[in-house]
This record gives sequence, C-alpha cells and structure tokens, in this order.
Amino acid sequence: MSQNAKAYRLPAALLGALCAAAIGYSNTAHAQQQEEPPQGWFKACTKQEDVDVCNVQYLRRADTGQLLTAVNLIQVEGKINRRVLQIAVPTGRLVPPGIGLQIDGGATQKIEYAICVPDRCVAEAPLTDEIVASFKRGSELTLTSVNFQNQPNPVTVTLQGFTNAYDGEPLQQSDLNERQKKLEEFVSKNNQEFAEKLKQAQEQAKQAE
Repeated sequence: MSQNAKAYRLPAALLGALCAAAIGYSNTAHAQQQEEPPQGWFKACTKQEDVDVCNVQYLRRADTGQLLTAVNLIQVEGKINRRVLQIAVPTGRLVPPGIGLQIDGGATQKIEYAICVPDRCVAEAPLTDEIVASFKRGSELTLTSVNFQNQPNPVTVTLQGFTNAYDGEPLQQSDLNERQKKLEEFVSKNNQEFAEKLKQAQEQAKQAE
C-alpha cells in the first residue's frame, strides 16, 4: 500500500463503527414487498471520543431489504482528521477489481477495497473537493463490483438530493431514530412474511409426499 493510501485510511476501530452505523445491514431475503425501506441522501453527525464525525450517506437496498450498496462521504475532525469516500457492498466479491465508480456515463474510477468482514466489503478513497463537486453536478452513480463468479454487479444510485444533504444541516437524533425505526419495521415484516412462506412451502411439500 502506498504512503498516500495509508494517509487517508481510517483506523480499523473507527472504520468498523462507521460501517455498522451507516449500513444497518440486514440479511432479510426473498419476500417481495410493496413498501420500501427508508432511502435517499442524508447527513448524520456524531461525536466519537476525540473526534467529530459527519457522514453524508445513501443506502441502496433491494426490494427484499437486502443491502445492495452504501455510499458514505465521511469527514472526521479532531484528534484524527480525515475525509474519506467509502463504498460498501455485500460479500462474495473479487478483491482485485475493486469497485468501479462512474458518474453519468463518464470515466470509471477504481475504488480499492480496504476491508472485508462477514457481512460486507468496504472500499475507500480520499474524499476530494473534485469528487464532491462531481457528485453535485451529476444525476446518477453507477457502482460496479465483481462477484465470485467473475460477473460484474452494477448498482445505480441517484444523486438527486445529494447537494441538499451535503450542504444542509444534519438530521436531528429524533429523525435518525425514526428512520431506524422504519427500517427495523421493514426488516421485521420481511422476516415474518418469509417465515410464513417457508412454512407454507414445507406444508405443501409434506402433502405432496
């Protein structure tokens, strides 16, 4: 790893905490839903020990509630000062290709993976003024990871609402709590419907014997 790369890497403990807080990852699967989990760009700020952290983020989920990707523009100030672009995808990715970031059909930038944990892989790059400006000018991101079958998995993320989230005030804790509550309710409903469908399938299989 180059010295420049090391300069912006977040400490492992802080990286893990940010991943968990930003993603709220769910393993809910397979039940079709008419409702959608909370989505859209938003800013959350918090104080962690000797640093202040602000994260402008977007979570892109499948209809099942499973995470497809999470985009985080993180600014850390205090004892540690970092500006990091962080992208998370599900596990089962090939590491060498990294994640390709493309804005409105422009050139693709490779974002290298920083860490993989049991439920996600996270790629990082320095968060520059040019990246922020390009997000503000753009209308859509395409984020492409490569799965273990060597197949590209492109995921689109709208940039509508990014500028307001980035330049605006962070959400209040009450708004964040409400957002988390809606997500938990969505996941819980998914789990219940999946369990019911699984039970029905098991009963049908017994009757067919």
